[in-house]
Amino acid sequence: MPEKQTSDDKPIQASGSGTVGLVRIFGVPVRLHFTFILLLIFLVFIGIGDRQSGAMTAVYVLALFASVLLHELGHTLVARQYGIRTTEIVMYPIGGVSRPERIPRGREEFFIAISGPLVNALIAGGLFIWLATQHKFLPIELLRDPTDANLAQRIATGNFLLFAFNLLHAYPMDGGRVLRSLLMLFKPEEDATRIAASAGQALAAMLGLYGLLYSNFIVVFIAMFIYIGASQEGAAVRGRLLTSGVPVSAAMITDFRTLSHGQSIRDAGSLLLATSQHDFPVMHGDQVLGLLTRAALMRAMMTEGPDAYVASAMDRTPKRFAPDTPLSDVLQDLSGMRACALVMDGDKLVGLLTSENVSSYILLRQVAMQQRARVQSQ
Repeated sequence: MPEKQTSDDKPIQASGSGTVGLVRIFGVPVRLHFTFILLLIFLVFIGIGDRQSGAMTAVYVLALFASVLLHELGHTLVARQYGIRTTEIVMYPIGGVSRPERIPRGREEFFIAISGPLVNALIAGGLFIWLATQHKFLPIELLRDPTDANLAQRIATGNFLLFAFNLLHAYPMDGGRVLRSLLMLFKPEEDATRIAASAGQALAAMLGLYGLLYSNFIVVFIAMFIYIGASQEGAAVRGRLLTSGVPVSAAMITDFRTLSHGQSIRDAGSLLLATSQHDFPVMHGDQVLGLLTRAALMRAMMTEGPDAYVASAMDRTPKRFAPDTPLSDVLQDLSGMRACALVMDGDKLVGLLTSENVSSYILLRQVAMQQRARVQSQ
């Protein structure tokens, strides 16, 4: 992806679905996926026992949360050294996800990926050294029973496990990214990504089989996340490579319908049924006022009624791209289901860019390139 510099006051992209809360650290929005909150509640529930107080249970859970967050901030601060801005950090049950503004290159990716596990290694090392000086080391089997006395060693062990787990050479783990960056030294980026993603899927399959055989559904849950993440990362990189050097105008929809700001939700519903279009620009003459999505239309139909104006339900700040914007630069903005953006040539609306249309364009381009390669090989 071409390098893209932005100022710190660039608007933050909308958060992914399923995320709650927002706090900024070093200017980066940090959000919690709802499944991460469920994990925290689960840890508190299983951590409270006869030998560990509720206060120490809370400290343990917060320490693990802080360790994962510091891991992601390690990625963020190193990425900043390469001029790569992090748009957000989302906390998931198996770890955090830092969303960079652009994909790091080989050398950059190596140092950015390795920085997160090294943060956990430093935390674990510091705590282990302190425990050694205090002569407070306990046999590993005693850590299975949470107590106030073994709190520090459990936190240290948790950080060591985070370090080791994230260095597994399987995409999308940090170790998989390190593997990909090393493979890119002598292989094309697509081949390096395919190998790293395949390693991630193989690891997920083995973990899933182990979890099923031993009825360990937490391991099955982790395997599912790794498999989905590896598949999505591989698809994202292939999409970026297939759209490299292609402008937004090549994939935009040019045959579309619009709504006037004075029309009703009923009118919008009729247009939705009469066409295959899901999102409608709302206009006042030639001026674009906003975008009415199908989800917003349905919500307005239920809450405000069919006689409400479309202007009351539209998104007044939809994503906007110029026709000559590189398509590879906007893939992340269109990663959500039924995402839609306006293509503006100055103040003139010239097209719509939807996730479905971009996916179709990538598929057609991939087929065309495969056919061209077959012809050249004959």
